[in-house]
Amino acid sequence: VRDPPGLEEQSLVAMAEQKNFDLMYYVKGAMAGGICCSITHGALCPVDVIKTRMQLDPARYTGLISGMRNVAATEGVGALASGLGATAAGYFVQGWFKFGGVEFFKINIAQSLGEQKAWDNRTPIYLASAAMAEFIADVFLCPLEATRIRSVSDPSFPQSLPKGFARILSTEGVLGFYAGFGPILFKQIPYTMAKFAVQGKAAEMIYGAIGKEPEDVSGAVSMGVSLSSGVVAGVAPALLILESSVSAGCEMIAAATPVSY
Repeated sequence: VRDPPGLEEQSLVAMAEQKNFDLMYYVKGAMAGGICCSITHGALCPVDVIKTRMQLDPARYTGLISGMRNVAATEGVGALASGLGATAAGYFVQGWFKFGGVEFFKINIAQSLGEQKAWDNRTPIYLASAAMAEFIADVFLCPLEATRIRSVSDPSFPQSLPKGFARILSTEGVLGFYAGFGPILFKQIPYTMAKFAVQGKAAEMIYGAIGKEPEDVSGAVSMGVSLSSGVVAGVAPALLILESSVSAGCEMIAAATPVSY
């Protein structure tokens, strides 16, 4: 017996039935993902700097605010923006392939399965699409993340992205860009899988709670549901995989930070 229609069903069934997803559809999704990821990660660059320092030297950096004060006092306020170029560029590329890739895989899997099977397997479709898209995104993210880690952990490392790339290439070769590829996969793929699955479920539950279907609400309400489910999807998976994420982050720092240059 088929379950009552909901948000996920409508989106997946529409994808299974619609055939005219052109290149611009995927480009728009990829562009939106790239811009949003670049802005959010770039804005949080000072937090990321302190997080990395806390992982490297927990005795010296014991908290976010005290860590920021420490860095600003000893290295200047500009040090809080260490790795900003690599962060903004890296997560634009990552967001491009992640969100564009999820749409591409989700749509093609749904269309290949058909309406009923797409509905019956809606959660596995989200999980598989997220995993494949994130793997591709991480292939492009890893060199930029390796450059960011070095610029944050070593004050003598070049702070500009081109010079940082040149330093790694000249001292370690191409493989130096992928020293932390395993840890970053271990960190990013589970999080992205959980994020997309949780967001779909959260949105479905919100619409169920207000007793409305997506097509019955205003644009403002639809935006509110998207933002609310997005917040839940950002926080809940992070809490679920926090321990493994921290471990993977530490492993990546160790792998991506050479003893000397």
